[in-house]
Amino acid sequence: MTVLVHPVSGSMLAAEEIEAWRMIPVAVAVDLTRDIGQIDPAIRPLNPPGRQPRLFGRAVTARCEPPDFGAVVHALDVAGPGDVLMISAAGNADFAMIGEVLGGYLRRRGCAGLVCDGAVRDVGTLAGWPNFSVYARSITPRGPESAERGAVNAPVVIGGQPVSAGDLVIGDDDGVVALPPEAARSRIGAAQGRLALEAEWQQSLASGRTAAETFGSGTA
Repeated sequence: MTVLVHPVSGSMLAAEEIEAWRMIPVAVAVDLTRDIGQIDPAIRPLNPPGRQPRLFGRAVTARCEPPDFGAVVHALDVAGPGDVLMISAAGNADFAMIGEVLGGYLRRRGCAGLVCDGAVRDVGTLAGWPNFSVYARSITPRGPESAERGAVNAPVVIGGQPVSAGDLVIGDDDGVVALPPEAARSRIGAAQGRLALEAEWQQSLASGRTAAETFGSGTA
């Protein structure tokens, strides 16, 4: 078998459409898109809260068949500046799909980081890069055994969510969300409105109003 590299299809987000989401926290994105997007919280950042670099960029997908990591190898030269490598490895915890060498190559190409629904290794190095953000389901020292199968930029499932090449990926200390272009376009106004509302809540509480007065019968 060989690794299949698919062309990216569909309506890609423009640079300004991506940039509009840059300051939106994952919690806000998930609250406003409850029906789509939230990656399984078991896929966690490598760093403790407060030290994880923010993840933000357009998805490049790699569908692996552990212990084979061929899709990751071929995705390395597809991913470019600002992209996020989304590795679908069926949650396999026995074989790392990426580590310091390949992660470092992605970082040097200007990629924002990666999400692995499977295992990674060399985490001491991966977690130490301030400009490259890594999320993974598992950690193992054991590497892959072949690089012959898989698919790049095919639709995948990561953490229970469908992810396609070109989706907008946002990650912070709370987790990861992947938004299809149509959702990113249609819900950015609501996301920005939620940030403005949260600022009003903060101002209200700081002014001495009670929580009940600030939130009424609703909850934050």
